[in-house]
Amino acid sequence: MALSCPPTPDPRHLPQIFHFLIELDRLKAVLGKARPVGLERYENTAEHSWHVAMVALVLVPYCKFPVDLGRVLEILLVHDIPEIDAGDQFAFTRDPVATAVRETAAAERLFGLLPPEEGERLLARWREYEARETPEALLAYAADRLMPVLHNLYGGQRSWRENQVSHARVKEIVQGIGLACPDVWAAIEPMIDEVFAQGAVLAREAGEGASADAGRR
Repeated sequence: MALSCPPTPDPRHLPQIFHFLIELDRLKAVLGKARPVGLERYENTAEHSWHVAMVALVLVPYCKFPVDLGRVLEILLVHDIPEIDAGDQFAFTRDPVATAVRETAAAERLFGLLPPEEGERLLARWREYEARETPEALLAYAADRLMPVLHNLYGGQRSWRENQVSHARVKEIVQGIGLACPDVWAAIEPMIDEVFAQGAVLAREAGEGASADAGRR
């Protein structure tokens, strides 16, 4: 699991690196739509990045193809850095084209804070995630998609309810889990189906909509 390193480190580049590292602090203030189970606050993007890296670490045995785990972790550590500029875009409702434009500009600015060799290396990892063509990117994507599902299944489906996400939309967005980890998808898909079949999500949405209509009268 050797992590890649720039071949020619130069101590003169350290001030640039320090500036980049402090810029990353801003990721802790970017809030998503998921709530950690048992908490009322929203998850921030920095803690999400840590959590999905842990997901990948434990899901490696369930990945259907060999992967370089170090590369997977690199991808996950950088994949949401553009949200510093672009903000969090809720996976189940975002406009993918507009999001790609904003995040590409953000990635180029943020990784451009680093010395060129290092910046290009991390930008390449971010682009690898976005392309989702390598085994490592597919496992990273599976980990990234699994956590919002677990937050909803074990936390009362709050972000799905609050944003009125349909059953079909959930499965459309997260079925990519199965591209890398078919056993994980086989386990999680029936759990998704069950909460929607029970009406737990839609019933809550209907109730909230009725209350809002009543308030407008």
